[in-house]
Amino acid sequence: MQTTFRKHLRAALVRCGMLAALAGISLAVQAQPAGIAPEAQQLLKASTDFLARQQQFSADTRNTLEVVLKSGQKVEFNHTARVSAQRPNKLRAERSGDLVNQVFVYDGKTLTLHNPQDKSYVQVAAPDTLEAMLEFARTKLDIVAPAGDLLNKNAYDILMDGVTDGFVVGKAVIEGVRCDHLAFRAPQVDLQIWIQEGAQPLPRKFIITTRDLPNAPQFAVTMTKWNLKPTFGAQTFTFTPPAGATKVDFQLR
Repeated sequence: MQTTFRKHLRAALVRCGMLAALAGISLAVQAQPAGIAPEAQQLLKASTDFLARQQQFSADTRNTLEVVLKSGQKVEFNHTARVSAQRPNKLRAERSGDLVNQVFVYDGKTLTLHNPQDKSYVQVAAPDTLEAMLEFARTKLDIVAPAGDLLNKNAYDILMDGVTDGFVVGKAVIEGVRCDHLAFRAPQVDLQIWIQEGAQPLPRKFIITTRDLPNAPQFAVTMTKWNLKPTFGAQTFTFTPPAGATKVDFQLR
């Protein structure tokens, strides 16, 4: 079956006249010099600085997580999220998918995790800034907010930590939006990010490849429906337990 599939795929590519083009792309990428290209740094810095200046925003995300089984086979899990943020200390994320069905609410003082299917929720006191809360959630709760690093005002420093190589792959289109495609490499991790062209250099997609794990699993996020002037209601960053929900105690790490 594998051989037949490959034959059909090759035939389709030849008919479309794409093999030469793909070879050209491959050679161009392989020819990239070592080190971090200044243009790649500038594009990433412009994007992270732009998002850091936004006092409130919302976006939808599609998230893909690869897990490697003991056999070496990869399986993929997906979820979607709606993220709403208001600086300096408000965040709401509603996530639903294969492995998670959760509402994440941060009001500047308290972080709430609500699992609607289980009719349960956890509340813990949290730091008073968005950046400190994200670090707290990651280190103490083992929870990473969707595209959490990009929400941080210091996103550029976080993303470039340990990076030794980086370059501009070229132009690409994500969800109908023309972008610059960047690729970076650190000792154990590869990062790709697609940044919207123009006056609003929003991140549109990023992929993290974990090279120090067997078969290099990837985590990918595609960001859509960016809104830089959202209208948030009084309940957006407030959690009111639904009828029948049970509060569960949580032991911090």
